[in-house]
Amino acid sequence: MKEQIKKAVDVLNKDGLIVYPTDTLYGLGADALSEEAIHKVYEAKGREYHKPLSIAVCDVEMISAVAYVDEIAEAFLNEFLPGPVTLVLKARSVLPSLLTSGTNLIGIRYPAQDVALEIINRFDSPITATSANLSGAPSPITINDALVPHDFAIDVGALKGTPSTVVDLVNREIIRPGADIERIAAMLAEWIE
Repeated sequence: MKEQIKKAVDVLNKDGLIVYPTDTLYGLGADALSEEAIHKVYEAKGREYHKPLSIAVCDVEMISAVAYVDEIAEAFLNEFLPGPVTLVLKARSVLPSLLTSGTNLIGIRYPAQDVALEIINRFDSPITATSANLSGAPSPITINDALVPHDFAIDVGALKGTPSTVVDLVNREIIRPGADIERIAAMLAEWIE
């Protein structure tokens, strides 16, 4: 696996696209700080440019480097991450506006998946965390489901398949229910009261 991770990082360093495992689905990864790489993700997926892309990080420090973390966000980080949750936070200016589609908000995944974390850690920068499928196509649970153009893929077998729950902590709402929804909804409700 070490050689595969090294190859994935080499591809990322050249603005290439990788298919990598997360704790939910296979993701399409690219350098989240490179506009050229981000364009490639949109093109590969056939995704409309007005739809923002999420990113994946490997630790809390990386979250703080790319987004503003307030008291509520910190509580969610401590409770649910790493895990199958996408937190939407106010983006810092280090992130290209193409990634956020001009919303100034960024969806952040900190997956509980060793291969993903090792890739991001070795790359030492966030990568895109959109599913490795064509827009509107079924979610990629196996590597054979990842039908998007890419330069390299890491296969770890079938994944759980439940998408992450997307929680907008700026507007205090759940955008997409998914994994661990009951606990997330309960915690969000506590903070809103």
